[in-house]
Amino acid sequence: MKKFYFFVFTVFFSCAEQPNLESETPRIKMLSTFEVALDIKTQEQLESEFDSGLDPKNLDIWMKHMSSKPHHVGSPWSKQNAEYAANKFREWGFDSEIETFDVLVPFPKVRKLSMVAPERIELKLFEPAVEGDLSSAMTENVLPGYNAFSADGNVTGELVFVNYGIPEDYEELKRLGVDVKGKIVIAKYGRSFRGIKPKVAYENGAIGCIMYSDPKDDGYVVGDVYPEGPYRNEYGIQRGSVLDMPTQPGDALTPGYAATKDAKRLSKEEAPTIMKIPVMPISYGDALPLLKALKGPVVPDSWKGGLPITYHIGPGPAKVNLHLEFDWSLRTAYNPVGRMTGSVYPDEWIMRGNHHDGWAHGASDPISGMVSLMAEAKAIGELTKTGWRPKRTLIYAGWDAEEPGLLGSTEWVEYYRNAIKENMIAYINTDGTGVGYLSMGGSHSLEKFVNEIIRQVKDPIHDVSLDNRLRSRMRLREYNSGNYNSEKESDRSDLRLYPMGAGSDYTAFLHHAGVPSLNMAFGGESGGGSYHSLYDTYEHYKRFSDGKFDYGTTLAKVNGRLVLRLSEADILPFRFVNMVDNIGSFISDNKNLFRDVQNDTQLRNSLLDNNDFTISQNPKKTYLAPERLNKVPDFNFKPLDDAFSRLTSSAWRYEEALLKYKKGSLSAEKKSEINAFLRKVDQAFISEKGLPRRKWFRNMLYAPGYYTGYGVKTLPGIREGLEERNWNEVNLYINEVARALDRASNNINSVIRILNEN
Repeated sequence: MKKFYFFVFTVFFSCAEQPNLESETPRIKMLSTFEVALDIKTQEQLESEFDSGLDPKNLDIWMKHMSSKPHHVGSPWSKQNAEYAANKFREWGFDSEIETFDVLVPFPKVRKLSMVAPERIELKLFEPAVEGDLSSAMTENVLPGYNAFSADGNVTGELVFVNYGIPEDYEELKRLGVDVKGKIVIAKYGRSFRGIKPKVAYENGAIGCIMYSDPKDDGYVVGDVYPEGPYRNEYGIQRGSVLDMPTQPGDALTPGYAATKDAKRLSKEEAPTIMKIPVMPISYGDALPLLKALKGPVVPDSWKGGLPITYHIGPGPAKVNLHLEFDWSLRTAYNPVGRMTGSVYPDEWIMRGNHHDGWAHGASDPISGMVSLMAEAKAIGELTKTGWRPKRTLIYAGWDAEEPGLLGSTEWVEYYRNAIKENMIAYINTDGTGVGYLSMGGSHSLEKFVNEIIRQVKDPIHDVSLDNRLRSRMRLREYNSGNYNSEKESDRSDLRLYPMGAGSDYTAFLHHAGVPSLNMAFGGESGGGSYHSLYDTYEHYKRFSDGKFDYGTTLAKVNGRLVLRLSEADILPFRFVNMVDNIGSFISDNKNLFRDVQNDTQLRNSLLDNNDFTISQNPKKTYLAPERLNKVPDFNFKPLDDAFSRLTSSAWRYEEALLKYKKGSLSAEKKSEINAFLRKVDQAFISEKGLPRRKWFRNMLYAPGYYTGYGVKTLPGIREGLEERNWNEVNLYINEVARALDRASNNINSVIRILNEN
């Protein structure tokens, strides 16, 4: 899946209209989690002992073993790795078992791509071993470069270059008079989830899709290529799934329910998320002769890549034949799960997860994250030898079949959905890690909590806190971008969590079950050219990433503190002032988008009236189709604004109630009642009706974009209604989001009532 450890610490929404938290405050002190719910001295001692149980050498040993053979779902080594992790959990004091699901995962039988005109060229479609990397010389059980959930097919057609193959690129093609109907398209990887590219190609009439990593984005333009440097060499192929995950992740044959052995299954033809046309990934070495043979218009400047050619769009004269056949069998996904039952609140669960399956050797993705998770579990096991037991139940999981479509985690959530709703406090995800800066995304009710921890954990190389290092990076970026405004993100009292779309195992927890979730990783200073290729090996990771496992160990320190404080807190550390600050930004962004849609419509119609429709006069490129558009309605945002005002009031009144709260003054029953309501605040954002065209996604605050896949859409029912000009959806979801905010307010108000009665 999409990984965040290449340092995606991006603010996904404008905050120009949102002042810092300090300017919102009604001049009351906001207590820390420590001050509210933890015994500071006891907790600091516990975390010090936890740190002493972390040893980078263990991460090295575990990675070398787990990445020593290919371990995709259905492979012998994937099962062995699941058993290895389960045995480790058991050794460290967890009740451990392997939970299985039978999921559809196609493996390639026939992979052929050839150029048949203007000359015949058979493409290599092969990743050779490289000097100094013994793992890359392995051939047994290695899956070749392919796209899981491509359709079978044997198609021949003229080739068209479609840039990144996202909707706006097809608008540009229409403006240029290029039609892809009946053609095979070739697209660069990047800018969206890979499954969006064939999805949009199919919607525009293409009969096949080829994808490649352009060296400008992922190759020699970026830096030295493997083995001299970390970046993708000319043979590297990015494998990956093209399952329509923005519609619904998980097993394609059991939509919305768990893929148990006796589950009722759709036929392959009935499955809505399987791609409709054949799709193949190739290297930029194989892409070069195809692109070189294209004629037609020269591409716009923004489309040009890094290959030593003039980039043309086509169609033709290059014509290609794409022939793909797959073995559409069920594979067993093995999820090792370790549980340590809580001593005080056994029915309240805190969960950590990282997947263990990879496309080949998968050292960076995912084993670097998996061994960090294992380090946490081991250190927690060491704590129990002192007589300590967690107050809440801790669950550590290694997910299988993440790469083909988040299968292992999604099926687990669908199987345990009712218990999760009743019992789960939070889910904390990792998915590989590297070197550099902490990337942190998640539910904004946890934003203050995360910030407290990153102020206390130090960067392993630089003698500063993780918080200070992040702020330094942000200030440099703000300076380089010319941001001299008085209010900067780097000056905010708490750094923002990025809102999460999809691409890793938090998806089912956050978007389907409504569990507060986090996604944590380090990145930004390690080369990413091995991603989903044969060259994601132990040797590559040791040379070009976190070879001493300093950052993997630091990630364990961060996530271990998250787990331990969630476990030990008398009152759960959910805080809502940060949450409403972010929701306010989402609302402002959607209102700004509404104004942009109005302005773009007026501009386009004016240009059409004057027969003067040119792209240069519409720099936003929001809507480019050369036809008159209907007037945009004047939507009533008042229900949303009123609900947001009520939620903001509740958030601050909760802070006032916490100020008056005295530790030890509440009975165990009252604390449990408070925590039950706190747990329900994020669940309140779930709507059973789901989102348009994808009922499985039920979170009204966040969702992966229907046409971005990984990238987040905030208040997605409203935003995508505006983007796609579905005005009824906009009105419907203004009210749906308002109701969700009021449900959250009611839960916060119930907590306030209990605290004030004390």
